[in-house]
Amino acid sequence: MTIANRLREFIDGKGISYDTVPHHRTSTSRQSAIAAHVPGSIMAKSVVVHHELGYALAVVPSTHRIELGRLQDLMDRRLGLASEDEVVSLFGDCDIGAVPPIGAAYDVPVILDESLGNAADIYFEGGDHRTLVHVSGKDFRNLTRDARQARFSHAAY
Repeated sequence: MTIANRLREFIDGKGISYDTVPHHRTSTSRQSAIAAHVPGSIMAKSVVVHHELGYALAVVPSTHRIELGRLQDLMDRRLGLASEDEVVSLFGDCDIGAVPPIGAAYDVPVILDESLGNAADIYFEGGDHRTLVHVSGKDFRNLTRDARQARFSHAAY
């Protein structure tokens, strides 16, 4: 797989240019950033959370950890991490742990951590554990324009 079909169709449908960065198989977005020689601070990591009304995609830099309590307060919802089965049901064309941060392609709302800020470039998992997608920061902000933005993470590295 290169990038997931739904993701590719969504990005292409928006007319946004991107390139892919292949790397050896990794298990985490932080490892993917290292393998692809990308700064972790501009590698967007996606975490699927569930609540009583559905799901959301929390997106933070790969160098950060989500403050679940803060995120619950912001969303005014009781949150938990989605199970592998839940992730598969939402992101069926993606490998577990390689969910892209473009929730609109999958009809999943996104909450974007402010620490991704105004980066000139953003990288993210393309749906497998071997390919990153690279877009300009401006295009990433366009792809996530419906996302709510707030601060709900802290640097872990």
